[in-house]
Amino acid sequence: MGNNFKTKDLDRLGYSDNKVRSLVITIINRHYKHADKEKINELLTKVRTQPESYMSDPLWSLVAVELTDQPKQANFESFELRQEPQPFQVYGKQHIDEHASRQMDWAMRLPVSIRGALMPDAHAGFGLPIGGVLATANQVIPFAVGVDIGCRMALTIFEDPASFFKSHNHEAEKAIRNFTHFGMEGNPGFPAEHDVLDHPSFRTTELLRRLQGKAAKQLGSSGGGNHFVEFGTIEMHEANVLGLPSGRAYVALLSHSGSRGLGAGVARHYTDIAMDKCRLPDMIKHMAWLDMHTEEGQEYWISMQLAGAYASACHEVIHANLSRELGLTPLIQVSNHHNFAWKEKFSDGNEYVVHRKGATPAGKGVMGIIPGSMCAPAYLVSGKGNESTLLSASHGAGRAMSRQRAKERITVSGLRKTLSSSGVQLIGGNVEEAPEAYKDIASVMKSQRALVNIEGVFYPKIVRMNKD
Repeated sequence: MGNNFKTKDLDRLGYSDNKVRSLVITIINRHYKHADKEKINELLTKVRTQPESYMSDPLWSLVAVELTDQPKQANFESFELRQEPQPFQVYGKQHIDEHASRQMDWAMRLPVSIRGALMPDAHAGFGLPIGGVLATANQVIPFAVGVDIGCRMALTIFEDPASFFKSHNHEAEKAIRNFTHFGMEGNPGFPAEHDVLDHPSFRTTELLRRLQGKAAKQLGSSGGGNHFVEFGTIEMHEANVLGLPSGRAYVALLSHSGSRGLGAGVARHYTDIAMDKCRLPDMIKHMAWLDMHTEEGQEYWISMQLAGAYASACHEVIHANLSRELGLTPLIQVSNHHNFAWKEKFSDGNEYVVHRKGATPAGKGVMGIIPGSMCAPAYLVSGKGNESTLLSASHGAGRAMSRQRAKERITVSGLRKTLSSSGVQLIGGNVEEAPEAYKDIASVMKSQRALVNIEGVFYPKIVRMNKD
């Protein structure tokens, strides 16, 4: 297909009408096969935003006519940033690099920013740093939620003792290979079913109707990168809030993934709409917002909630399949999002829209899981309800190296030695996610003692990541 333009490329450029997209793809494939894709993007942006200029163009006139017949988008409004950022609380400052701090500083200069916080696992992201928490009054920022809407942790603790692995390690390894799938191709190994696919929100917008098929295909699968499914053991602390006896180790299953193509499609679509309506300086232009009183703001909120429910369903499918295959008896499951926005009330009497991008909800008694790395423990925690961080805590150890730097500095043989010395079996994965690429989870947890109580500690044994 020449430049291989697809409907998702046109979605990013604001082309939402199916007829117009069909015309555009036909023109690109016939007349721009060898053109630079960036220049095509510029041309398509001009055609969409200035269709009147192309009414006589021999190639683009039909597209221009269709665009001018469509309802015009609302006029955009330009905004300036505050001269000084709103104050924000930082925990574990010694663990946070300058780039992440600078990103948070810019985010807190947005005219809609009211309160913020930076977690000890924070590192540079896009728009809002990973580990950033941002509160607004009645605006939602799609890019502050992130592309992987509803990315979450899920932990199932089983009745079975840790000795299970002595006699069933091979079966556990085989099951985790057969019932987990990572990457773009979805879930090719077995049919997955869940009520979420019949959720009425799929019928509320054309975008969600189009994404429903992809959601069905990817149900029960996981993304790439730092997403994982791992078996291990968990030791509960004495007098833990779950009421589980301490002094023994339980078999446990821990997973980390999000809403897959569904969430990514929603994020791109509504970020583009927000950027069309709300123009910001280039260094922070993706942090455009939608007012919750507008149709677009309500559409995004509904779509975000659906993506969160879908992410939860993916974890439920994975945990149910592995439990059933191995005959394990679940005692309790703990899970929560860390790429999401919530409406929450605070002691000042105000309700805010709280964006947590790579941050765990930590309201009073709220349960969460904070993982380290493939060889480091994860912590089962309960929130202390500290409002200085907008009721939040870190969502992990946080990266100490970028993926590129990890590839340059860490060898496969070095990773194998680390895994061997830790007694961890890795299926798939790569050096980008090696333990050395992450901050020390014990130090990160020490930095947030005022935010969470530790209720138990999970130790990984069989880790599944990415493709083999």
